[in-house]
Amino acid sequence: MLWSLVKILVFVAVIGLLAIGAGYLMETEGGIRVTVAGMEYSFTPLQSVIAAIVLVVLVWVLLKLLSLLVAVLKFLNGDDTAISRYFDRGRERKGYQALADGMMALASGEARLAMTKAARAEKYLQKPELTNLLTAQAAEMSGDTRKATETYKALIRDDRTRFVGVRGIMKQKLAEGDSDTARKLAEKAFELKPHHEEMQDTLLRLQAQAHDWSGARSTLGAKLKSGTLPRDVYTRREAVLALSEASDILDENASIETREDAIQANRLSPDLIPAAAMAARSYIAMGRAKNATRVLRKAWQAQPHPDLAAAFAEIQPDESPAERLKRFEQLTNLHAENPETRLVRAELLIVAEQFPEAARVLSDLIADNPDARALTLMAAVERGQGASDNVVQGWLARALNAPRGPQWVCGNCNNAHAVWQPVCESCEAFDTLSWQTPPAAELQSSTGSHMLPLIVGAGKDTADPAPDDTLPAVEVLDAEEVTPPETKSDSTLH
Repeated sequence: MLWSLVKILVFVAVIGLLAIGAGYLMETEGGIRVTVAGMEYSFTPLQSVIAAIVLVVLVWVLLKLLSLLVAVLKFLNGDDTAISRYFDRGRERKGYQALADGMMALASGEARLAMTKAARAEKYLQKPELTNLLTAQAAEMSGDTRKATETYKALIRDDRTRFVGVRGIMKQKLAEGDSDTARKLAEKAFELKPHHEEMQDTLLRLQAQAHDWSGARSTLGAKLKSGTLPRDVYTRREAVLALSEASDILDENASIETREDAIQANRLSPDLIPAAAMAARSYIAMGRAKNATRVLRKAWQAQPHPDLAAAFAEIQPDESPAERLKRFEQLTNLHAENPETRLVRAELLIVAEQFPEAARVLSDLIADNPDARALTLMAAVERGQGASDNVVQGWLARALNAPRGPQWVCGNCNNAHAVWQPVCESCEAFDTLSWQTPPAAELQSSTGSHMLPLIVGAGKDTADPAPDDTLPAVEVLDAEEVTPPETKSDSTLH
């Protein structure tokens, strides 16, 4: 209503100004004199203005007639569409202008205006391969999914725009959470444009989420051939996919092919910790302890990890603590100052009841920036040396509030995982997990299953009250949940 009133006022103002200008010209003396063929013509100022306007109109009409004459001549010379192009030229100009305005509106976030301009452009151009894409994107932006779907389906019917239509519907299905349909559409789009990098990545991610490891390996090979993936990254991800195919290696009925997949994954990427652990267990199942040892040593040299230590312990499950401590020197002599190496050695020393040596190994870790695992092991050392319950529980209280230590963290969303997975549980990104300290200390530690079971005693010593600095968090510990170190058997390395 207000805008209409403004337009009316502007119109009245313009008319008023024109009337004032015409009156001013009528009252003005002088004018223009034109001599043509000996005849002299005099024009008042108002007549001069009117004559100038008429002259401009006549020139414009003349140019149009000349253009029409050229089109007729072309038609007579055999150009069958010359006259139709002449009359369509104005429509095309209006149509392309509407299309350009629609694209600007879409870029500005004005979805409704973009749809209006797209409809206008289609009216003049009659080129749905151009206008439908603008309509679909504007409909998506405005939340009109029904209109967007209809437009994408129309694009699919045209060979020139089929890929765009399939990709558009695929993205809609992804937004709806229909991953199965989205994967089938991605496969179709991949067939249409196998070198499209975004479609390659989308299809690979969807296949990994669906555990279609064979299809994912095929897509990964296509990425390598098209030059969109470096050779070293391809080798790493091929190992991840081979490892994922062999994820049932620990099953009793695991086939020889499955075991070979795990070994292949380790050969492709020796520093891939889960692949090394699974390959070692495969060798152990085949009675090839030397091969398992070699695999784990090579992986430990790349990066010490508790999973590697657990697999190394399984090579000789019935050895004594002293024998195990001796055999583990093959690992602990590598990266001796690494925190993980020191923690593994401390746990072995605790199991072997060499508590003073274990305390010495842990001293630097405790002094610098201890995590929950180091503090928990220190509590075990204190218990083994005969310290009171209050001392042991003091260490445990510190452990409850300490950082959790390294975990499998997604490099894309920083979400921590208890175990390694090829696909992040949170953001569903492929091959983004790495062993590192998470940014948030409150996340659950994945090293909990590797920590040495601890002793806090049969109960609280009421005659020896806890010191003031003992945190109340130790109250949650129940005496029935703990047993002496020499009777506990579920430790990773015990």
